[in-house]
This record gives sequence, structure tokens and C-alpha cells, in this order.
Amino acid sequence: MATRLCDLLTDRAEQAPRGRFLVDARGDRVVRNADLAAVARAWRAELDAHRVPPGARVLVDVDDPIAFATVHLSVIAAGRCSATVDPRAPAAAAERARRALRPALVLTDRPERDGVGVDADTGLPSSPRGGTGWRWAFGVGAPGSSALLTSGSSGTPKTVLLDERQLLHVAAAVARHHGLGPADRGFNPLPLFHINAQVVGLLASLVAGATLVLDRRFRRTEFWPLLARHDITWLNAVPAILAILAREDVPVLPPRLRFIRSASAALPTPVREVIAARTGVPVVESYGMTEAASQITATPLDAPIRDGSVGLPVDVELEVVDKGGVRCPAGVVGRVRIRGAGVIRGYADGVAAASFDEAHWLDTGDLGHRDGDGYVYLAGRADDVVNRGGELVYPREVEEVLLGEPGVADAVVVGRPHDVLGAVPVACVRSRDELDAVAEAELLARLTARCAEQLARFKRPAEIRVVGGFPLGPTGKVRRTELRRQLADELAAVSG
Repeated sequence: MATRLCDLLTDRAEQAPRGRFLVDARGDRVVRNADLAAVARAWRAELDAHRVPPGARVLVDVDDPIAFATVHLSVIAAGRCSATVDPRAPAAAAERARRALRPALVLTDRPERDGVGVDADTGLPSSPRGGTGWRWAFGVGAPGSSALLTSGSSGTPKTVLLDERQLLHVAAAVARHHGLGPADRGFNPLPLFHINAQVVGLLASLVAGATLVLDRRFRRTEFWPLLARHDITWLNAVPAILAILAREDVPVLPPRLRFIRSASAALPTPVREVIAARTGVPVVESYGMTEAASQITATPLDAPIRDGSVGLPVDVELEVVDKGGVRCPAGVVGRVRIRGAGVIRGYADGVAAASFDEAHWLDTGDLGHRDGDGYVYLAGRADDVVNRGGELVYPREVEEVLLGEPGVADAVVVGRPHDVLGAVPVACVRSRDELDAVAEAELLARLTARCAEQLARFKRPAEIRVVGGFPLGPTGKVRRTELRRQLADELAAVSG
């Protein structure tokens, strides 16, 4: 396998120049292998003309998904560092990201943004060489790399730098684990500035010689017919998307659909069961993080489902350890740590972190356990565990009980401060239907009874409330820190 992206692009262009790599889900645009290689050459010439040094960060602030994909891959193939950001972020957030990433050059497809122009239709340079966007004080990545911002529990942004060897290592592992090949056609409605879409979607498809259909965002209207028209064989999704699809009928299925992949957050068991029953294909649950170039574990396609498991490690070392760093026996919850060819060994820009040790183990900040066969089960983030007077409440266990109630669409459990116990669990649930006061009271009564039947007393929520929605990130992941803050502020206001 090629270890440099520029070599992989050349190989694909020579072996199958007319092969379709990218397809616009709602238009007629197609990027063939030869097209991508040509765009990459054009961007190499453009970056050389701007005298952008090898490894310098080039900020990709491009809204169109086809253009974003071609520019991002071209920058890496040109031996620079592609620093990707949310193209739909408000101006203030966009400027904070630019300051944090310190790019040498900014590329954008919108005239109102400062930077070198990108043609939204072709992904090619659209402004004269020597245009705006040059930054003299800039951060350096590595030749052929990607830089992404992530936030720890403190919310302080950190820069994750992944070189092309790490990216291609994980992409190849994804392709092998899912059996991807030239006949596959993936569908990706996820934001491309996130590591999942970049590696699991773009690079895994490129490594496999497959086709990836890109949509700007998820739309439930006519979703399945769209996939059928594109002859999709696998879907790259997140729990928020699958939860919506589980509430609706499946009028038509792509005839060659092989599997559906879920990432980014825990997939509720009821949602997985409904999707699998209605589609007749396996739902692959996975676990990943930016620091590991995306995928860490995934459930096998050819093995029985194990409820609650995110599968087996894929080309990465993983262990569960106690507070002293001693490996936990099977079934015992501890901290999950990882290391391997796709895992970073530290954050960029000199940011120190206690997450790494001298043996290059990365403490993921997640809690979980492994069973006797090595399957991984996550209990939640260490910061999300509710310490109720010395008894630990793992949110996912409580959420699974709540989601077993047919009327519940989503459930999130977080800790609320308590003056005696330190914290107590509070459950926020979203109903599948509009409820009047009587129906809401009945739902709450059923949930209270359900928790009493299935949970130890200390694990039962101190309060269950029906909410209209949750604070969400770009991929649909619940911002638990913000939800905890809202509950704490509410309690402070009442106490005051």
C-alpha cells in the first residue's frame, strides 16, 4: 500500500483513470481518478507559486463538499498540511479557529471570506497567483498531513496533527475491516471537516478504489430513494441520523446495500435493532477519536451482534486499566487507553497533556470494559460519570433503560450538583411525539417505574424531564458539558 497520498493518487489515475472517486449526491458532478490527480497537480503548482513551505498549514475553509474533498486531499498530496475548519461556523468562531491553527495560507470558496479563491464547482484555484490570504507567522505541521482542532474536558482547543502515514494506515484498516473494494459506493452526509468523514469516507474509499457519494448534509426527505438511485452499498452515519431514520418507513432500499456504519457517539440498542430489522443489513457500531485518525474499534460484519459493544480493536492496541495503570480483568470497568501506528504521541504547537505516557499510551478519557473475547463496551466519558455520594453512575447504562420505553426518541443523563451527595443523575428525554400535559405526566410515570424495576436505587435519576431537544455539535453529538452547565445554572438561579 502507498504510504504517500501523492503516490496513491498517481496509482489510481494510472490504473483506472475513468474510475469514479467522488459523486455529487444531488447534482451531476463527478470527480474521476484522473481528475483528482490533475487538481492535485494544479494545487501543488499554486502552493509552490505562493512559496508555501513544505509542511506549512493551509487552512481549508470550503463549503462545497466536492470542492472541499478535492482541495483537502490536494493540499496533503502537495506535501503541505491541510488544516480543516467548519465552513459554516459564525464569523467569530471562524476567526478563533484561524488564530488557533495559524495557517500560512487560507483557501476558501466564498468571496466574502479572506483567502485565496477556490472554484466551488471544480475545486481548482480561482484567483490569480499572489492573491490574498498569506500569513507570515504560521504554524507548521508535517509534509503531507492534516491538522484538526479538538477540545478536551476543559474546552481548550488543542491541535491534532496527523501525517499521511497515520491517515493512510487507518484508512486501509477501515477498508479491510469493512471489505471495501472497487465495486463499493459509499454515501457520506457527514461534515467533511471532521476526521470521520475524512478517513472513513474519503481516504478509505480512495485506498479501496471505491466510489464515495457526497451530500452537503443529511435530509430525511426522500433519503432512501436517493440512496437507491446512487446504488449505494454502505452508509456512513451517526446515531442522530439513524435515530431519525428509525422513526420512518423504508420505502425502497438500494439493492446492493451491505451495511450501515455508525460513529461519533453511542448508538442506542433500540435504534440499532429497528434499523437492522427494516433494512436487513448489519449496523456496524464503531468507536474512534481524532487523536487516533478516526477508527479505534468496530463490530465485525460477519459476527453476531453483542448488545452494547463497539466491537473489536482494528489495527490498534487497546487496554482497559485501573487508576494505577494495571490492566483490568474482563468485565471490570476502567480507563480505556490506546497506542499504535495511527495514534498521535502528543498534541501540536507544544501543548503538553497528561494523556500520554512514556510508553506512548494515550488515555482516551473514556471508561469501559472488555469481555472474555476482547469486545469493547464503553460506559461513557470519565468526565460524564456521576459520583453520587461515592457511588458511580454511568450515564449510558441509565440511558439504555430509558430508551427501552417506546415513546422515547433520545435520552441523555448528566450530573447535577447536590449539596450533600456531590452530584445526582438527571435524565433529559425527548419524546417521539408531541405531548400534552397529561401524556407527558404518563410518560414520566412509566419511565420512573421502568428505572425502579431495572436500576439499583443509586443509579435511578433524581429527576426525569421531557425536553424539546439537546445542544448538539456538528455531527449530532450531544454537548454534555453545555447541558451540565445549563442544569447547574438553573440550580444556582433557584438557590439564589
